[in-house]
Amino acid sequence: MPYEVWLAIGFKARLPKEPNLPVRIVRFSGQALTEGIEERRIEGVKVKVYNPAKTVADCFKYRNKIGLDVALEALKDCRAQGKCPADELWRYAKICRQTRVMRPYIEALQ
Repeated sequence: MPYEVWLAIGFKARLPKEPNLPVRIVRFSGQALTEGIEERRIEGVKVKVYNPAKTVADCFKYRNKIGLDVALEALKDCRAQGKCPADELWRYAKICRQTRVMRPYIEALQ
């Protein structure tokens, strides 16, 4: 079980009311909310999750809350496993407005 689950919702969406689940809510709008979504089946339930490249960009977006070391580890793992092509990372970095932050780290890994 994860310590907490991060849930992205729109700015005008209502907050979920589940007191027993450790959920951290983040609000996105526009392409930051809608791009990079994949449907996965987890224990027989369809779940919408962000793809690995979008997740890495979001880690850099919230690096002050989760720690820069977590964002860097996500980037390294994603690149090492071949799940995040460089062009896809740049696309989501632009959408999440993190190109300036991510550029030196991506260049160092290449």
